[in-house]
Amino acid sequence: MTTEQEQFLSMRNVSTAFKINGKYYDAVSKVDLDVKHDEILAIVGESGCGKSTLATNIMGLHDPNITKVSGTIEFEGQDLLQLDEAGMNKVRGAKIGMIFQDPMSSLDPLKRIEEQIAEPLVYHTDMTQEQRHARVIELLNQVGIVDPELTARQFPHELSGGMRQRVIIAIAIACKPELIIADEPTTALDVTIQAQILDVLTDIQKENHAGIILITHDLGVVAETADRVAVMYAGQIVEEGAAAQIFNEPKHPYTRSLLRAMPQRGSENDDLYVIQGMVPSLQKMPQEGDRFADRVPWLPADAHEEHPVLHEVEPGHMVRCTCYKTFEFPDQAKGSGDE
Repeated sequence: MTTEQEQFLSMRNVSTAFKINGKYYDAVSKVDLDVKHDEILAIVGESGCGKSTLATNIMGLHDPNITKVSGTIEFEGQDLLQLDEAGMNKVRGAKIGMIFQDPMSSLDPLKRIEEQIAEPLVYHTDMTQEQRHARVIELLNQVGIVDPELTARQFPHELSGGMRQRVIIAIAIACKPELIIADEPTTALDVTIQAQILDVLTDIQKENHAGIILITHDLGVVAETADRVAVMYAGQIVEEGAAAQIFNEPKHPYTRSLLRAMPQRGSENDDLYVIQGMVPSLQKMPQEGDRFADRVPWLPADAHEEHPVLHEVEPGHMVRCTCYKTFEFPDQAKGSGDE
């Protein structure tokens, strides 16, 4: 097998703390993750779980005045956290591309689309103006723009939301990066456009042999596209495995709760499951014990590890804490009175 299947991004013990009123609070806690060529790794969880923070760590977009990042993020043999701004500028756009979730805040309203897509080509390649124009048209075709010549001359406000998202993808893949980070790339789009955008991403992954980190809270999107899944809660990875393992044999109470809260096609019960409580704020984040324990209060305290760690329950399938062994939903427990 070629090296294309080997990991090329390795995060070890990555933590991120934000300064609030003079004190630092962890938003990401000791995360270990690997990404390989030719795969889509989905990072899922509710808002506030630390998913986007992890992405900004990889891209080096955190503000050092209010942020502390520790651990290692090794990409092609170098630790991204040790690079200065000039070093990161050589990586961003050229080797790692990022698709942001809000195209209107990512695109310059005063620049035509062609100029914005061509910017990484100006910075990272020695293409002539004619070559850049040809590449811009090629990219717009690749992301499914019907009239690329017209779109290249337009401004962002002249495009629909779906077209702007396609432009953002074109910018991210302009230099054929080896890693693409897609941060909620379909959040504001209708279902039809979502499906088209996901098709574009999977086509790009196959064509460029890229690795993709897909950050989302939409488990339906994950089920359709991901090869592996990391479930994140309160700054920690609580479960990780192949997509089939996560969807067919979920273990952690949080993973099972997320899946149960998904609308089920063909279900006779119209009531959606609601997870109790909410993700704790940074200032109130528990530093000991299972951080999800307060949201499953029917589990006895001794079901949780005092210092929860990841356990391998089957090859490639990791689960934090041993509480999964005794977890049941109250209405599904034995003796609950269900008929």
